[in-house]
Amino acid sequence: MIHIEQSPPTVTTTRQTSTEPLETDLELPITATTAGASKVKKKLTLIPLIFLIYFEVAGGPYGEEPAVKSAGPLLAILGFLIFPFVWSIPEALITSELSTTFPGNGGFVIWAERAFGPFWGSLMGSWKFLGGVINVASFPPLCVGYLEKIFPIFSSGVPRKLAILGSTLLLSIINYFGLTIVGYVAVALGVISLAPFLIMSIIAIPKIHPNRWLSLGQKGVKKDWNLFFNTLFWNLNFWDNVSTMAGEVENPKKTFPLALFSAVIFTCLGYIIPLLAVTGAISLNQNDWDTGFMANAAEMISGKWLKIWIEIGAVLSAIGLFEAQLSSATFQVLGMSELGFLPKCFAKRSKKFHTPWIGILVSTAIMLAISCLDFTDIVASANFLYSLGMLLEFASFIWLRYKFPKLTRPYKVPINLPGLVIMSLIPCGFLVFIMVIATKIVFLISGLMTIGGIGWYFLMNFCKKKKWFKFYEVSADE
Repeated sequence: MIHIEQSPPTVTTTRQTSTEPLETDLELPITATTAGASKVKKKLTLIPLIFLIYFEVAGGPYGEEPAVKSAGPLLAILGFLIFPFVWSIPEALITSELSTTFPGNGGFVIWAERAFGPFWGSLMGSWKFLGGVINVASFPPLCVGYLEKIFPIFSSGVPRKLAILGSTLLLSIINYFGLTIVGYVAVALGVISLAPFLIMSIIAIPKIHPNRWLSLGQKGVKKDWNLFFNTLFWNLNFWDNVSTMAGEVENPKKTFPLALFSAVIFTCLGYIIPLLAVTGAISLNQNDWDTGFMANAAEMISGKWLKIWIEIGAVLSAIGLFEAQLSSATFQVLGMSELGFLPKCFAKRSKKFHTPWIGILVSTAIMLAISCLDFTDIVASANFLYSLGMLLEFASFIWLRYKFPKLTRPYKVPINLPGLVIMSLIPCGFLVFIMVIATKIVFLISGLMTIGGIGWYFLMNFCKKKKWFKFYEVSADE
């Protein structure tokens, strides 16, 4: 069986260059584990995993409003009905198959490494890690943005910077207490942040006029297709992020497909129900549909008390997004160490909570370095890198199906290879479209980050040759 195992402390570690599974192992899943990791009790069960996936992707209908502003109610509703079939479901299906076939920390890094070799695995790790951490860094400013409505002192200057830095550190410390805590915090935050939207939707029912759903927007308001598609993409991506924690899940071969299926339904209903309620109950003033308009809509439908609840829910949602996505990033670092892409020290866990604390420190340091910057272009560049990673992920999925057709897959997408190619072409076309419409500065920043990722791969190889650090050994044993 092919596996990745921790070398004994007295043995100098090297990397096995072959990624070919043995013929005798074609019926066995390829896993990425270490001796140290195998001793850690799996603690992430179904319900917390569903909510972690939910916060990896959505965190509530906060942020869907620009779809209405950019294209009108009808296209916004159709977008949130159709786009899950174009993007979310294919990505979730791929994540289910590959996470159960390769159930180790590292997720998509393992998939790219097994499909195309160590260079592409390392580059996938660089793209996804940089994109993920930069995305996480946007949530503390979002929290402070809501708090400044209650406490104006946080609107600018030193108090705002201190609030952002303080919230980043505090939320990172919460992540240190482990996936058990983070998972159940996600459940609580999910219930509290979604409840006001359910209440608002129920109260709105008598006020709904279905003909309002058919509106293509106000006359004279030009459609912004760039904003429309980016809004859909931002609200319905990152389904594969949870794969980096596959090694921490109890019975991943059964739990992952069920959790992803449940989270897809949960997420889609969480977007479409409030959207139908508000667009049907309120006369359209398209220019009002900026991010945060749902809170104003709640006041129009139910009163100020519900508006305040939704604003508080927005802060809680941002906290949930932060915790879930930081967990993904830190366990990706651990997984990359287990694969030999990073030194062994990056796989260290706290003795009490079993969390990869080095990964938390590295991620937090990067977030602190950029959290007080105006980084709109950097975030756009992170999305560009994410798109590059997703193209590589789709290619890895197709190639692994073609290369190892007899490999045992505990969950297998019930489509043959030509059908999978067709299924992948639509989301890949959308990824290319998102990248083509990027600005020149985004191309420049993304290019520099990619060059940095390539340089990191060769630097780590140089460190291995010089034996400056210890690395986990990747071996293929019969």
